[in-house]
Amino acid sequence: MKLIIQIPCLNEATTLPSTLADLPRSIPGIDAVETLVIDDGSRDGTSEVAIACGVNHVVRLRRNKGLAAAFQAGIDACLKAGADIIVNTDADNQYAGRDIQKLIEPLLRGEADICIGDRNIAELEHMSWRKRQLQRLGSWVVRQVSSTTVPDTTSGFRAYTRDAALRMTIVSEFSYTLESIIQAGKKRMAIAHVAIATNPRTRESRLFDSIFSYIKRSSATIVRIYAMYEPLKVFTYIGLTLFGAGFLISLRFLYYYLTSFTGGGRYLQSLIYAAVLMIVGFQVVLIGLLADVISANRKLLEDLLYRVRSLELPARDAEPPERALTSRDRASRWEH
Repeated sequence: MKLIIQIPCLNEATTLPSTLADLPRSIPGIDAVETLVIDDGSRDGTSEVAIACGVNHVVRLRRNKGLAAAFQAGIDACLKAGADIIVNTDADNQYAGRDIQKLIEPLLRGEADICIGDRNIAELEHMSWRKRQLQRLGSWVVRQVSSTTVPDTTSGFRAYTRDAALRMTIVSEFSYTLESIIQAGKKRMAIAHVAIATNPRTRESRLFDSIFSYIKRSSATIVRIYAMYEPLKVFTYIGLTLFGAGFLISLRFLYYYLTSFTGGGRYLQSLIYAAVLMIVGFQVVLIGLLADVISANRKLLEDLLYRVRSLELPARDAEPPERALTSRDRASRWEH
């Protein structure tokens, strides 16, 4: 059984060596442990540092495409390299490499398709009180929309089985953490979580510029992905809200029409507002029905993509021929 540890990187030439040094070289129950670095358009020689540190595989994106795209590129490369289990970790050495064994245990026992490391955010000293509360709120929201029990939904320390990785398709351009959990929950995958340790912080997060920016982009991601998998529910709620508002306004007009000496003529605008809201609400529900049909087609396409990706992978029992490696060929490399 092969385990590949993937590390998305953006200008991590300084921190990458310590991150790689912290990773385990062997794990009980695993025949081979390999490392894969995704260089997301770095300009500081991250790829060269990775190769010099003995990384087995390097995926280099010609320009910066964002964390979500780097994560997906890494998943694809790990699968093509024959990974049975994929572990994702950060390049800033935030997560303790010794916990990888604990992270993959539920997968080895066949209890889970995905396992996510729980940092116990409430106890993180380097995170401000406001950030901790926002993280807890965000995790609660994701649990509700995904029907999962993951306590730390923004943790990037996670493990995937081969099958779970094949079924993962990230479409967000911001971050993979929230979207992948919602996808896994909607696809009825088994998700476990284990408590993990964190190393001292080496730098500030580069994922977002401000708290407001993070909230805005994370909220948009949650709404978008949830609407992709539950469009009828989303549009029905919106449509019924609009229709209900119009209905209440029409009741107001009817009340004044029956009780006013002028016959409710002064409140004719209320009737117009009510009609507009009720028509729009009805149309939104119809859009939801159409979106639900599209969602059903999306599920068929995802299943087709899963089968195609499975067929494209090399045979799991095939062994590559031995050959000498030159100094420029110390790691297999893909460029995108």
